[in-house]
Amino acid sequence: MRLVVIGVNHKTAPVALRERLALVGDDVNVALKQIEAFTDGSVIVSTCNRTEIYALVPQTSTSQPANSQLSDSQSSNVQDVKAAGQSSNNTFSSSMNISSAAISAHITKIKTWLADFKQLPLVDIDPYLYVHRDTHALTHWLRVAAGLDSMILGEPQILGQIKNSVHLAQDQKVLSNQLGWIIDQVFAAAKRVRNETQVGAQAVSLSFAAAKLVTQIFDDLPSRTLLVVAAGEMNRLVATHIAGLGVGRVIICNRNPERAEALAAELRGPNRRVDVRPLQELPQVLAEADIVSSCSGSMDLLIDKTMTIQALKRRRYQPMLMIDLAVPRDIDSTISRIDDVYLYSVDDLQHVIAGNIEQRRQAAVDAELLVSQLVVEIDRRFQVRQVGKDIQQYRACTQGQVDKLLHESIAKLQQDDVNPEDIITELSRRLTQTLTHAPSKLMRKAAREGDSELLDFVVSGLQDAHRGH
Repeated sequence: MRLVVIGVNHKTAPVALRERLALVGDDVNVALKQIEAFTDGSVIVSTCNRTEIYALVPQTSTSQPANSQLSDSQSSNVQDVKAAGQSSNNTFSSSMNISSAAISAHITKIKTWLADFKQLPLVDIDPYLYVHRDTHALTHWLRVAAGLDSMILGEPQILGQIKNSVHLAQDQKVLSNQLGWIIDQVFAAAKRVRNETQVGAQAVSLSFAAAKLVTQIFDDLPSRTLLVVAAGEMNRLVATHIAGLGVGRVIICNRNPERAEALAAELRGPNRRVDVRPLQELPQVLAEADIVSSCSGSMDLLIDKTMTIQALKRRRYQPMLMIDLAVPRDIDSTISRIDDVYLYSVDDLQHVIAGNIEQRRQAAVDAELLVSQLVVEIDRRFQVRQVGKDIQQYRACTQGQVDKLLHESIAKLQQDDVNPEDIITELSRRLTQTLTHAPSKLMRKAAREGDSELLDFVVSGLQDAHRGH
């Protein structure tokens, strides 16, 4: 397959080294162009938890004998097959042959390039680098894309990050057709893993768990209002997730108006209204909220029982979901006893997440099995795709031989005192000899060396081909 991956992640390297090996911003574009010089296409995936280079070893690596890793008899058999298409001007060379040594050499070249590009000694980073090749590289890429290799098992963000990395490679025009085909297979397979297993079905982050609660309690989200109490980082994540579900309105109450306006700018959209209100107006705006997310860091309660009861009356007792992510708590815990109010604390969400993580671990067993099956399927499709190119090349070389013999025969027919029947008969004999030489030689060699499996394969294949005509 010629696919290799070289990289580090949160399992193999400390964060200090991952920071130094990170490829972000303009570095990625420069790196892609440099790697293009010695690969048949590459994709660089660089996140906070991993930096990986996916690349195809160039086909020109077969300029050295591709059979160096085969036994003498295997190598000779391959050469016999190739001989059918050989002439002084045309040589058939299988696109599927590339030596293990050539792949290893290119892996070393990529490692050396990475060390030089990041201005680090290779000896310092090599112990932390992992390397996968061929179907092992494909398996790794699919596991990464499906979230099976992530710090948070099954998280979906990595697939989007890989897609962004692919877009960067496309923009730099460094994707070969073959690598593009492999990428399409990886994306399709990762989608199947997520759709056919439960590895990503349960929320395992506070923000995602909060968004999941919203979908379980409310429908018709465009008509719902989210109240964000405090505009810190945790609430920003929660608000982003919930807004992404399609809520029609967001109200932000915060002591710092600048921070509130910054969050409002992130959340505004063509179908979403976002208002900023001072924190002191919280009792008035509470009644407008279907969903409340609070994480202020205040030492005092911001929403008490009396305030909530008054808000419910103004809402005519329409249900409210309250999510309190603050420690100490922002929302009075006794509110959970009020009908029509669903109150979840950070501990409640953590318990949900712990159970969901265990469910994901169990689902990961099915996901890993599916990945193994999908890799086999992709590899088979790849082999069929590649042998199709080999068949085209073989036919082209054979056609070259036929054209040469035909040209010679036509030239003879133009001479005086020749018997056309003799020339046509000779042409037929030479064509038959040319087209049957390689399989005949291969059968004789297999019989001489006692390779009954190869002999049966060749003989039955040729018999089937003749029956087809």
